[in-house]
Amino acid sequence: MFLYSTMTRLQHFDDFNTARFVTFNCYRNLPSLADDRAKQILIDFLDLTRKKHQFKISGYVIMPEHVHLVLQPPDGMKVGLVIREIKSRSAKQFFAERQLGPPGATHVFWQRRCYDHNCRSPRAVIEKIRYCHNNPVTRGLVVCPGDWKWSSYNCYLGKKDVPLQVDIIDMMVGNLC
Repeated sequence: MFLYSTMTRLQHFDDFNTARFVTFNCYRNLPSLADDRAKQILIDFLDLTRKKHQFKISGYVIMPEHVHLVLQPPDGMKVGLVIREIKSRSAKQFFAERQLGPPGATHVFWQRRCYDHNCRSPRAVIEKIRYCHNNPVTRGLVVCPGDWKWSSYNCYLGKKDVPLQVDIIDMMVGNLC
């Protein structure tokens, strides 16, 4: 007889030297990122953490209730720990600005886990970045990917007035727009 835990431990494969497609959700899939200030808080911590841990961001989209990132981590970086840092610091800032509840009250902003996938080829990286860019269109939030401010799409068009500049991969520029 086998006993199964209701809470399985997810395996993360950090040492394949590949790009990583990461997804994390707001608590109970609530649209906690619908507010532009909440999105900007997340952007600020993404940029700060990118500089601290020296990883590259090749693509992203911030949706009202979830986030997709395409990361290029340096050797030895534990992606799950870095995502946990981003989530923790951004949630603290969000709640500090919102002043929700009494001081010291516990609040939950993010779902506990994240999903990550190793992109094992340049084609897989392109596919995931396209997925990020098309997510707002698929959801009916905009008609064209360039209309969604909170993604890396406009970076690949060469625009400078974007919330977060990405580390553009040269071989991909013609394939993403």
